[in-house]
Amino acid sequence: MRRAALGLLALLVAAPWGAAPAQQRTPPATKPAEPAPAPEPPPPPYEPQLLKLAEIMGSLAYLRTLCGGKEAQDWRDRMAALVEAEGRTPARRERLTSAYNRGFRAYSLTHRACTDGSQEASTRLAGEGERLARALAGRYGG
Repeated sequence: MRRAALGLLALLVAAPWGAAPAQQRTPPATKPAEPAPAPEPPPPPYEPQLLKLAEIMGSLAYLRTLCGGKEAQDWRDRMAALVEAEGRTPARRERLTSAYNRGFRAYSLTHRACTDGSQEASTRLAGEGERLARALAGRYGG
């Protein structure tokens, strides 16, 4: 009886159970390895000022729209031009766009109607943006 059990066990271990042996299986299709994206070049030395300018532009876009300024759409167009000119990589475009949106959202949280405060903030931001843009153009060309 013991011999029969050992023989049966040997047959079970050796039987292929309907699956192909590991050596005969075809490997699953694999995607060719994609090349790693090129590392992003270091940001220019004026990156912080440029991000601040983008944030100011977002704030002005919100405030001028809120107060019905005739140049409200101009701020969006200027931001699009800035992203086009300076957004050389996807990460850089994302940083510029995020700064613009941050400025837009910051004022949308506190200014729900056009008030004297909204107009004062708009005037102050326009002056700050103009000074910053002139400094950037004067120092780094423009």
